[in-house]
Amino acid sequence: MRLRVEFTTEPFDLDEAPPHALVAREVIEAAELDAVDVGPFGNTAEGSADAVLTAVDALLRKTLDSGATRISLQFNVIAEDEA
Repeated sequence: MRLRVEFTTEPFDLDEAPPHALVAREVIEAAELDAVDVGPFGNTAEGSADAVLTAVDALLRKTLDSGATRISLQFNVIAEDEA
């Protein structure tokens, strides 16, 4: 099974990326994922279910430790013809 996760961490700071946002970027970029898109208002990553779930576990733990007060997640199963 392949998954796509979209996530945001808060609080936002439009002037400078907060520590939790930088940590989220580091975690996702270091994970064994097939596609990563990091942006100022949302982030997307795709990969095998195991890789995505492992990355999300690390993302949650590390961003909360770095000051995130809210983390929004959305998961989608990627159909075979989308892969």
